[in-house]
Amino acid sequence: MLVLCSGDPKMYEKFWRKMGDKTTITIPGWKSISYFSDTTNICWFLEPEFAKEVVRLHNVVGNAVTEGRYIVVGTGSSQLILAALYALSSHGAAEPIDVVSAAPYYSSYPLMTDFQKSGLYKWGGDAKSFDKDGPYIELVTSPNNPEGHPTGPVVNRSNGLLIHDLAYYWPHYTPISSPSDHDITLFTLSKSTGHAGLRIGWALVKDQEVAKRMTKFIELNTIGVSKDSQLRAAKVLKVVSDSTEEENTQEGESFFKYSYEVMEQRWKQLRAAVEANGLFTFANFPTGFCTFFNKKTQHLPAFVWMKCEKDIEDCQSLLLQHKIRSRGGKHFGVSQRYVRVSLLDTDENFNLFIDRLSSMQL
Repeated sequence: MLVLCSGDPKMYEKFWRKMGDKTTITIPGWKSISYFSDTTNICWFLEPEFAKEVVRLHNVVGNAVTEGRYIVVGTGSSQLILAALYALSSHGAAEPIDVVSAAPYYSSYPLMTDFQKSGLYKWGGDAKSFDKDGPYIELVTSPNNPEGHPTGPVVNRSNGLLIHDLAYYWPHYTPISSPSDHDITLFTLSKSTGHAGLRIGWALVKDQEVAKRMTKFIELNTIGVSKDSQLRAAKVLKVVSDSTEEENTQEGESFFKYSYEVMEQRWKQLRAAVEANGLFTFANFPTGFCTFFNKKTQHLPAFVWMKCEKDIEDCQSLLLQHKIRSRGGKHFGVSQRYVRVSLLDTDENFNLFIDRLSSMQL
């Protein structure tokens, strides 16, 4: 069984093996004893070295404004989403604030929002059909997961609060058009470098009070974020930034160039397989100018969002019959004729997926 229903980023292991000891760190037994990392920082559990490398990487890539922003570190971007919902909610309101996102939306948004049945916020559904008066929070995912298209806010009302989830706004997935400049912007290590197991994400927050409330949520939730994970993450981000600078001097291989070429080849194989069986369709993405690569590049989403054609009503079940576990459209707020499949697995599993897709028949 090929398990391609999640975005487990095992594709990147080959690159990091080639890096050898460049990302190896030694953490002595006496280190990371204290809860605190920097008591002068609003996010008091943020390791200074990690914060430095976050700023450096965004400046190297050009995908986010960091000046005048507070960095809040979280246990993956999932914790930061909940922290942001907590921070933006009105704690004295009679009713919980609605949380919306345009369908097809990230499948975990409704589950995360309603998991604890909070009195502060609740899932309000598809932003495209949201018509209630009053304040709301809109989750904007760009490039979109699962579709892969660049997106923006949909509701666009004066009493709306926005959280921008930019997990995939990196040059190996999409052309970088300009630095993102939003009130709350979320990133995660799992999709930028592939280190999902470190469980590290970060938020760039414009408003000081929002940053304080997000920090308070994480303090109450987990009393901070692992220092060891932050130190490892800092080393990984440093190597990524270094690899870009070394590649420009012909001294090494750029992580982003390597990853872009792998994704480009995978999408080429995928298009050929889909054309061969005629059972599926998916969007064609235009090229765009990427300021990082300084040339036109392709949109190469981490997932393929496929629609079953002919009389197939349940795309997820069809793939399951061919031993491919995917995630059906109902999880994303749309029809089961749609399905999301991860393209981030190992070369071996990806090639098996292509073989099964190419030979698939009704």
